Amino acid sequence: MEAVVVQNMTKTYGKEKTLAVDNISFSVAKGELFGLIGPDGAGKTSIFRILTTLLLADSGTASVDGFDVVKDFKSIRNTVGYMPVKFSLYQDLTIEENLSFFATVFGTTIEANYDLIKDIYVQIEPFKKRRAGKLSGGMKQKLALCCALIHKPTTLFLDEPTTGVDPVSRKEFWEMLRRLKEQNITIIVSTPYMDEASLCDRIALMQGGKILSIDTPDDIVKAYREKLYAIKANEMYPLLKVLENYPGTLNSYAFGEYAHATFKDQMKNMEEFERFLAEKQLTGVEIKSIEATIEDSFIKLLH
Repeated sequence: MEAVVVQNMTKTYGKEKTLAVDNISFSVAKGELFGLIGPDGAGKTSIFRILTTLLLADSGTASVDGFDVVKDFKSIRNTVGYMPVKFSLYQDLTIEENLSFFATVFGTTIEANYDLIKDIYVQIEPFKKRRAGKLSGGMKQKLALCCALIHKPTTLFLDEPTTGVDPVSRKEFWEMLRRLKEQNITIIVSTPYMDEASLCDRIALMQGGKILSIDTPDDIVKAYREKLYAIKANEMYPLLKVLENYPGTLNSYAFGEYAHATFKDQMKNMEEFERFLAEKQLTGVEIKSIEATIEDSFIKLLH
């Protein structure tokens, strides 16, 4: 059974009709951990706001748990959990007061669904009298997730939940999501972090309101057919310019301390390439063949 179905969704903003979501279609199976992966401006938040009935699409249809996002918006609001990209809880209320408030809004109590949130709540319970505005990024994240889960939603939407959070809290958060998935909750998460993509069951790579590819993280990486090289030199910028001007280069870009590059004819003549680099007076050159990552696959899809 599909928990979320989107068909030909389009959304524009303003008099200029700026395109935010460009005729996209996808579906998410019940109990799946699905990721929308892409940079700011890819259209992720607009999609989330439409699916949680906070925004109307210009065209297309969408349903969540079998409910139409337009006709059945009240039913959807009662069954989904939503954690927006910006911390939106009441800063002047304590942890305990925020949780009680959201439980009351949904006609339940903290105790009624405590089993669902206890693994998360025990980490912030010692600070339950502290105001939300005084919490660290990681603790705000955990509180927001507890509030999104307090009514035991069937589908959970998390919009860039780890943005601005330290690496340890990010790791803890994804461990929490894995445990929630075991409760048969459908989880749809958006993130600009490519390393988080591999933690999802399936992902949609997005850019400019379009979906570039939908598949499992492993299959997206396997679809990268070219031989990929990591190349290093003492100076990065001259190296990138040399790669750009080399006749055999297919694609090249900076990737940390290395440049990643693919070549025509799968680089059959490495000696010729090394001579070319030497002629350009690059020093400290290091070349190695590497496996592609999801980020490499995403960059390839952009070209």
